[in-house]
Amino acid sequence: MKKIALYFTVLSALILACGCVHTAGKGQAASPVSTLDRISQRNLLVVGTAGSMPPLNMTTTDGDIIGLEPDLAERMAAEMGVKVEFKTMPFADLLPALEAGEVDMVLSDVTITGRRNMKVAFVGPYFISGKTFLTTETWAASAKKPEEVNSPDTRLTALNASTSQEFVEETFPQATLLLADDYDAAVKMVLEGEADAMIADYPICLLSVIRYPEANLFSVVPPYTYEPIGIAIQKNDPLLANWLENFLTTLSGSGELKGLKEKWFEGGTWIKRLP
Repeated sequence: MKKIALYFTVLSALILACGCVHTAGKGQAASPVSTLDRISQRNLLVVGTAGSMPPLNMTTTDGDIIGLEPDLAERMAAEMGVKVEFKTMPFADLLPALEAGEVDMVLSDVTITGRRNMKVAFVGPYFISGKTFLTTETWAASAKKPEEVNSPDTRLTALNASTSQEFVEETFPQATLLLADDYDAAVKMVLEGEADAMIADYPICLLSVIRYPEANLFSVVPPYTYEPIGIAIQKNDPLLANWLENFLTTLSGSGELKGLKEKWFEGGTWIKRLP
């Protein structure tokens, strides 16, 4: 009997020990690796961008990604002591790519909205934008009333999965909405008469007027809406959020953020580098 009792005592101790080891192993595996750890380990910051939203982000004829947001990303990487890589994709694919962990953050003229904020976190804003329209002087001169614009005969183009699309759907629900994967395609629709107007953030509309002077394009400011633009990151990553908040605070307080905005919004020498 003593041997049997001793056997069960030893067996129980072994089971308990195995359970402790198993629990410890599970605890270690469940310990999350922060985005900053991942960036540091691979020595690379991966940023998602459309690369087609000037002057915030754009692709040159040489394939370089430039603009206000790429400049911000490059300064982030320098502060982290790592390299930076830009992954370009259609705007509609950016936030899903972030949720899937394919990019570390998204810097691509993304408006902070409650609906988006339910899936991803935002830091910012670092820029304030708003909706306006790009059209031809001929169409603008017709001075259409809102009720005339809100009809199937009006063709409006907007970026797919953007707040511009939401604006058209809410403000002009009866208009014919033509979705585009990027702003180059949307502007082309207006230039070629496939769309009467493009609804977009005002910097893109104003820049298009400058880029195509022979097309007699027309836009207006101030914008019709308030659009806070922020950095999108995965949810549940407080360390990265804190890092980015401090980064933007320092950049703003030092005057460097203001200087970057002046570089891209007041200086136009970079336009020659665009296709």
